[in-house]
Amino acid sequence: MLDSIQFDLDAYLRRIGWEGERRADAATLRGVHLAHLRAIPFENLDAVGGRAPSLDPADLTAKLVHSRRGGYCYEHNTLFARALEALGFRVTLLNARVVVGADTIASRPRTHMALLADVPGEQRPYLADVGFGAIGSLLEPVPLVADVEFAGAGRRHRLVHVPHDGPLEMWLLQAHDPAKDDWTGQYAFTLEPFEKPDFDVINWHIATNPRSPFAQRLYVQHVSAARHLLLDGRLLTRTRPDGTVTEREVTDEAEARRLLEEEFGITAPEEVTLLTG
Repeated sequence: MLDSIQFDLDAYLRRIGWEGERRADAATLRGVHLAHLRAIPFENLDAVGGRAPSLDPADLTAKLVHSRRGGYCYEHNTLFARALEALGFRVTLLNARVVVGADTIASRPRTHMALLADVPGEQRPYLADVGFGAIGSLLEPVPLVADVEFAGAGRRHRLVHVPHDGPLEMWLLQAHDPAKDDWTGQYAFTLEPFEKPDFDVINWHIATNPRSPFAQRLYVQHVSAARHLLLDGRLLTRTRPDGTVTEREVTDEAEARRLLEEEFGITAPEEVTLLTG
């Protein structure tokens, strides 16, 4: 699907700490998905530094697998798609509209990459996504079935159909907010397949457009079993599995670099200014 360049599956699995089976089955899909999210942080340091990150396979491997760096959705899900294909899954690239904070679905452009993974022997594919930089994101993939709640690694999600004028059904991924005991939309998508060149264009736009939030301020997250850690500009937020939230301001550049190194597992490039304003 992506290209014919050899993928170093051994190095990738070492990076995420996966020592389980290497089979194209649902258990492996769930396990590798969760391991990836807990090992490789979400971050937009390249965009903050004024350039679009490379989606070239060799560059992705060097950055996300062999360095103390992470990436944002196009990087994470491109890398994850290659890993899944190496494990024997068939993968389709999807393009979604992020609806968090939006008044309507149509008010947002398609800017988020998600994946559809076909599991041999199963009738329905799985929605997989290791690159959604938001609290409440998928920790484990979910089968593509409407109006059924799924619990994965302590988080609850469901897929629903939403009205859409196009020829294809539109799906909406919802997450359960334990603090509000309510469902909130995360992103909407159809099953139209997209290709790597589509995301090369979108990636450049999101990273370099001065109106893009990813080009304006630092946005970093790391997920563990005990907490979801988010640094949004100067605001550091810790969210516990029960929904308990603590927040504080990061005071200066030195503290931001220390936090990235010690708590997010990221060595920030010296030439990138992390805090602005």
